[in-house]
Amino acid sequence: MSTDLPLPDAEARAVSARLLEVLRDRIDAAGGCLPFDAFMEAALYEPGLGYYSNGLTPFGERGDFITAPESGSLFARCLARSVAAVLQQLNGGKVLELGAGSGTLAVDLLRELQALEALPERYWILERSAAMRALQQERIARWLPELAGRVEWLAAPPPTAFSGVVFGNEVADALPVKRFCWRDGEALELGVAWREGGLVECLRPGDAALQDRVAALARAGRWENDYRSEYCPALQRWTGELAGCLERGLLLLIDYGYGRPEYYHPQRAMGTLMCHYRHQAHGDPLWFPGLQDITAFVDFTAIAEAASDAGLRLEGFSSQAQFLLACGIDRLLAQVDPGDVQRFLSLSNEAKRLLLPGDMGERFKAIGFSRQLDRPLTGFGSQDLRSRL
Repeated sequence: MSTDLPLPDAEARAVSARLLEVLRDRIDAAGGCLPFDAFMEAALYEPGLGYYSNGLTPFGERGDFITAPESGSLFARCLARSVAAVLQQLNGGKVLELGAGSGTLAVDLLRELQALEALPERYWILERSAAMRALQQERIARWLPELAGRVEWLAAPPPTAFSGVVFGNEVADALPVKRFCWRDGEALELGVAWREGGLVECLRPGDAALQDRVAALARAGRWENDYRSEYCPALQRWTGELAGCLERGLLLLIDYGYGRPEYYHPQRAMGTLMCHYRHQAHGDPLWFPGLQDITAFVDFTAIAEAASDAGLRLEGFSSQAQFLLACGIDRLLAQVDPGDVQRFLSLSNEAKRLLLPGDMGERFKAIGFSRQLDRPLTGFGSQDLRSRL
């Protein structure tokens, strides 16, 4: 399938070639078969070379995919209502955004919080990529200069817990995953090797931790032979670290994914890994590493377990469509003058992308957790999917 994709330009291919040299060294150091999560980490985050670190634009019409915030401001305006309700309950607080992408969501969210008279004391952005950080800083300074002083970039979670909101949109899906194959009652780990001048897939026996984890999933899912999938070893630790940031407040994550029974259903025998390049989705993660997004659906059960272990209370789990409706997206649309045909059609198309099952509405889920909040969270009043976790 990847042979049908448009060929990257010479500058981009040169970036990928330099990353390939790094990967070859790591494959050799790993004994010839580099675990997939190590490959994915480098392909996405290797300083100066990985997909999110090399300065090539991955977002919007000129990039490889369009996130909900890049579709327009409706998503941010709805999210602001959920965030504002928590900040008002706390009589103030801080906001921590995880991986702010192009900075579009931060601009639109802060603008709407200002309109709702619910601006946070500080707006932190946790961003590991210097290239992404520069893009965010430029956009916020250009489009929201009056609030730029409230925004601060962090390289690690805040050292002390705070009251407020921690949220991430399409962040967990980019955490590196281990891939495996269940065959004849044994878990084989999928990795990446170098053969005849290029990257190829390799298999090796899984270690004890992988064997135990995959065997448990196989028993629960009643898999047949040659079942392939993945899991994210960092997801529970990552969630626990985010939960530890909150003294009081809300942890909200929005992403595409499933509860564990649906994720590892016997019929989903090829996993969920997907790649994106120039708005085309395909299944070859080895194609021009560093130039395409590599992602996997999120195991929301793992997130719920880790948040619960960290002392947070699960408040809701719903589709993105129902979350946005509960945040009042229909009321925002009703405020638009139908006589302004261009704006009305633009917002209607944006709403369709966010809400319809064939687009983002059902594939994307919202999950919310609280610590020491007395009132229900805005966004989870119309649908309860917690039984699917």
